[in-house]
Amino acid sequence: MVQKLPLSAFILGFLRLIRVQNLLIVVGTQYLARVCLVGPEIGSPSTQWPRLLLDPALFLLSLSTVCIAAAGYVINDYFDVKIDIVNKPERVIIGRYMKRRMAMGAHQVLNIIGCLIGLYLSRWVFVVDVLSVTLLWFYSAYFKRQPFVGNLIVAFLTALSLIVLAVYYRRNSDLLLIYAAFSFCISLVREIIKDMEDVKGDARYGCRTLPIVWGIRRTKYLLYGIIALFITTLFLIADSLDNLRLAWIFMILLIPIGWLVYRLVLADTKRDFNYLSSLCKLIMLMGVVSMVWVVQ
Repeated sequence: MVQKLPLSAFILGFLRLIRVQNLLIVVGTQYLARVCLVGPEIGSPSTQWPRLLLDPALFLLSLSTVCIAAAGYVINDYFDVKIDIVNKPERVIIGRYMKRRMAMGAHQVLNIIGCLIGLYLSRWVFVVDVLSVTLLWFYSAYFKRQPFVGNLIVAFLTALSLIVLAVYYRRNSDLLLIYAAFSFCISLVREIIKDMEDVKGDARYGCRTLPIVWGIRRTKYLLYGIIALFITTLFLIADSLDNLRLAWIFMILLIPIGWLVYRLVLADTKRDFNYLSSLCKLIMLMGVVSMVWVVQ
């Protein structure tokens, strides 16, 4: 039964539902990428970054992304209430503090706002937004419970937050796509690790995630392969661009990635996998911050 709460508590619950801290990270990533990777217009001074931060198009692009991402969190929790009661009971909002009908309404409104803003900016941004909304719905309703494909969708959606900048601005797309690939790979690894962490609740409700279908050991072998391919691909791309700073950034990132692999080998408990998930977030953050130094 939904508890009656004061307005302030309801707002705090809604902010938890849409993962406001994750949304702020998305906004920060897009703004940093706009300033450091896309950069000023050709012929404009490089010291123009304050004007770039106040770019109305960037604000609308980020708002569109945030609305759709927030809607995705809502619909994901809508479908996963029973599983979350087992895996993360303290985080359950829908059905406890918010009616299911209200959650579905919020999901639809956020999606409509996000897509309309995308259409105002560009038909191609609108296409990306509609693709994101569609993938988020099918992921939450079906693919999340299937082996690997759900992980791929989430990783791809994470990369789309940078790809949409390349679609709209069409400058320095190579650097944007490299960082999108970085986000894709780290997100893919993290999503698989989260499935290893949530095996108990997922198995109870018939999910067929990789750790359930393959087992923890074989899933770890897949992660080793993904990480090795990820590192190799990034260095090949950096070499092809002849960007020494990018190569050094990847070298530095090898340190936490190596620690991730070491701890993954030893991981056996829910607490271990929770630590690895947080470590993936840290690596992602380090990658985002490195945008400041990547441009020569």
